[in-house]
Amino acid sequence: MAERNGRTVRDLRRANRTAVLQRLYFDGPLSRFELGPATGLSSGSVSNVVADLVADGLVEEAGSVDSDGGRPRTLLRVAPGSAHMIGVDVGETRVRIELFDLALTELARAERPLGQRRYDVDVIVGHIRDGVAEVTESAGVDPERLLGVGIGVPGIVERTPERGAVVHGQTIGWDAVPLEELLRTGSGLPDTVRWFIDNGARTLGQAEMWFGGGRGARNAVVVLFGSGVGACLVTPEVEHGRAVEWGHLTVRVRGRRCRCGALGCLEAYAGAESLLERWREEGGRPPEGTDEETALTAMLAAAYPADGGTADAAALAVLEETAEYLGAGLSDLINLFQPERILIGGWAGLQLGAGFLPAVRAHAKAYALRHPAEQVTIDLGRLGPDAVTVGAAILPLADFFARGGRRPEPAPQGPAPAWQAVLEERAPR
Repeated sequence: MAERNGRTVRDLRRANRTAVLQRLYFDGPLSRFELGPATGLSSGSVSNVVADLVADGLVEEAGSVDSDGGRPRTLLRVAPGSAHMIGVDVGETRVRIELFDLALTELARAERPLGQRRYDVDVIVGHIRDGVAEVTESAGVDPERLLGVGIGVPGIVERTPERGAVVHGQTIGWDAVPLEELLRTGSGLPDTVRWFIDNGARTLGQAEMWFGGGRGARNAVVVLFGSGVGACLVTPEVEHGRAVEWGHLTVRVRGRRCRCGALGCLEAYAGAESLLERWREEGGRPPEGTDEETALTAMLAAAYPADGGTADAAALAVLEETAEYLGAGLSDLINLFQPERILIGGWAGLQLGAGFLPAVRAHAKAYALRHPAEQVTIDLGRLGPDAVTVGAAILPLADFFARGGRRPEPAPQGPAPAWQAVLEERAPR
């Protein structure tokens, strides 16, 4: 039966279940009495929805609290073990796969280092498939209980009705790679398990906005600083976040060649890959045969000796120049979008750490317009190196909320758009 506005009774029930689940998830435990004003539903509707969710095993009791003169009120929470999600970070040095329960508690993880063929499509697909199998087996989780697999990737993600998510990763040599289609084929997972693929900066941004340093902000930019650099923009107009190719902003005309092929990109000066390359050009000697993370650790130790010895002048100069380029790049984001907060994440950003921030802040404010520069705070992200995988796992979680906590049906060709709506609602308060 359809209502006058075109919504069916089924749509209304799904919306009510979504409202109760989200409030319990982000604000719980809550009593039935508290759920009424929190969701805008009547007490009768709350009772009916809670009864359904308890019967489905999604909501459980979590103690009680005294009421004003009446019987104690039973508290309710989302049952953590009632469903599971997987988050995948296709990073610059490794593929990280993590299995989470519904409360986003990590249950198992697998990591696959990336060697010489690090962005070979078949290698990446194999790592993801093997990692998914490993974490589910390690935790003893039936793949039938998975809500989905979320994946953060470098590059632009295009969604097509024929092939699902297609990745355009110019800097890694991916030209219209049908990643979702490749993963579906031969994955060994049930048809009900959906694949959710998005830009890694956006999944990082989503994690920080829901659970990290971005909570409560209406305007924010979350920066992914790794081998390259990217950013996720969140504004009232783009509440679910939009990945922006910030690393390919031109900061120097006819400057250094970026790995995308253009000249003078920010990434050619501020990414970890270019930072290490510039150190080598100045005579620095990163340890041979090591990955970028180990090499950057060596560079930081050379620039800032722990024993108080003589600093490597070349390493120090490159780091200082990088801080200025990064600050100048942030000033463009400040001038264009006037965010309340800028959060810096990614393995290189976290490794450079708090000691690097004062110089970055100073340069950002020096290059930006005075008024927006005075309004913004610049800090490190709070979720650490797992932020991309947490953000990737949010994608199937948001889809679960959008369906009112109903289990997925066999996946259609191309991802269902419902999960976007939950991200746009900015569920956390």
